[in-house]
Amino acid sequence: MAVPVAFFGVFFAYPVAAIVGRGLKADGSWHWGRFGDVLSRPDIGQVLWFTTWQAAVSTALTLLIALPGAYVFARFEFPGKQLLRAVVTVPFVLPTVVVGTAFLALLGRGGLLDELWGIRADTTVWAILAAHVFFNYAVVVRTVGGLWAQLDPRQEEAARVLGAGRLAAWWRVTLPALGPAVAAAALMVFLFTFTSFGIVQILGGPAYSTLEVEIYRQTARLLDLPTAAVLTMVQFAAVGAILALHAWTVRRRETALKLVDPAQTVRRPRGVGQWALLAGVLGTVLLLILLPLGVLIERSLDGPAGYGFDYYRALRSVEASGGTFLVPPLEAVWNSLRYALVATVIALVVGGLAAAALRRAGRLVRGFDALLMLPLGVSAVTVGFGFLITLDKPPLDLRASWILVPLAQALVGVPFVVRTMLPVLRAVDGRLREAAAVLGASPLRVWREVDLPVVRRAVLVAAGFAFAVSLGEFGATVFIARPDRPTLPVAVARLLGRPGDLNYGQAMALSTVLMVVCAVSLLVLERIRTDRSGEF
Repeated sequence: MAVPVAFFGVFFAYPVAAIVGRGLKADGSWHWGRFGDVLSRPDIGQVLWFTTWQAAVSTALTLLIALPGAYVFARFEFPGKQLLRAVVTVPFVLPTVVVGTAFLALLGRGGLLDELWGIRADTTVWAILAAHVFFNYAVVVRTVGGLWAQLDPRQEEAARVLGAGRLAAWWRVTLPALGPAVAAAALMVFLFTFTSFGIVQILGGPAYSTLEVEIYRQTARLLDLPTAAVLTMVQFAAVGAILALHAWTVRRRETALKLVDPAQTVRRPRGVGQWALLAGVLGTVLLLILLPLGVLIERSLDGPAGYGFDYYRALRSVEASGGTFLVPPLEAVWNSLRYALVATVIALVVGGLAAAALRRAGRLVRGFDALLMLPLGVSAVTVGFGFLITLDKPPLDLRASWILVPLAQALVGVPFVVRTMLPVLRAVDGRLREAAAVLGASPLRVWREVDLPVVRRAVLVAAGFAFAVSLGEFGATVFIARPDRPTLPVAVARLLGRPGDLNYGQAMALSTVLMVVCAVSLLVLERIRTDRSGEF
């Protein structure tokens, strides 16, 4: 536990505490009255209200649209299912900046709807809600569908034999069993939309602001640290409550059900109704998932002289960006890849050690588990700005060092590593370790000979998730990425923030590159996860 605790203490707790301290402490005393001053402001009240209700509506819409997809992927067998499952998951691993850019290409000025019908929706709440459903569709399909595939269908069939209709049997038998998974998915969607930043920043315009966007505005533009500190604490408390509820629903899901092999529940669709449901889900995937991504690619190729790679070639020139960058925008690709690789190594080391410690039960370990989840509950903007004001003097003077970006990215990657590796480590029979120790193996050799062969595939999956998350991190990186070493999400945001068709086209091209890299990472993960030849 020593390395993970030290890592989170130095690179998370210290910067966040410094930001909050600067905002709430003055002349040696704490000014708690600033909470009342800030929260009583009408503009902050509007931000809190919009953050909450858009997250609630986004969650409801995602459940409504994605639950049929969860059923289809859980119960039906059809050609191309594995590929389609990977395609559905692509939006979830995409950086939110790319998601916002894709919907900007669909709904914004000069977008598909603007060209066909003269409709612009890029500064409306509907664009934000649609992008949130797009981003979180896979959360419901994976979380609910994974459990649905393992439910014994004979229970619902028995209810129908006893006289219940199809809908009544589903409502009284299947839905209660799915309740914990639906609740867990809903809470995770609410969490992601409650803390939304990149999507709202790009699609919302000046009229809409979530807590995360407002923290960025108060910190970066207005330098109002007291207001930013109060909003950070409010967001931390809200997200902490969401994570606590999520942990409770996960425990219920793990202990309350008797499950069967998913292979026993999958079959080809039967009857007109089931084929119509499959067609409806495929149509939803086409319009909701593939259309925005396809429009993004099309806009990146639609140059001033017709379709071609003009915008991609412009990425190699500093002059083409109009002074936006000190280096060619294309260098952001290599910067992001290097940063993400280093961040992945850090996340694997810290997260692997943490997972090894967490495999044992106990109150101290449970508290350590909660500590690892804290980065998901604190504004990434706060963390990034905290890096600038704390890691600026020996022995940790890192403001001019390139390692600052991977450290911030690794903070977000560690929870994914822990959540991927921990179930596998807990599944290892402890008697195997004891037998190896009795036979004279050292602790290191026990890990190498017993644990590593079992968790090897989990390590690869964890590395893939950490890499994808690090590649798309934006909230903290926007503060600490150097002008001569921008990352892909930062470069896209800067290009979108400048007028001109060339900047817009280059943003579309960079977003497409980032999307392809993330999609390839996901497809590799999908092959690892579905490979039945190994232990994982």
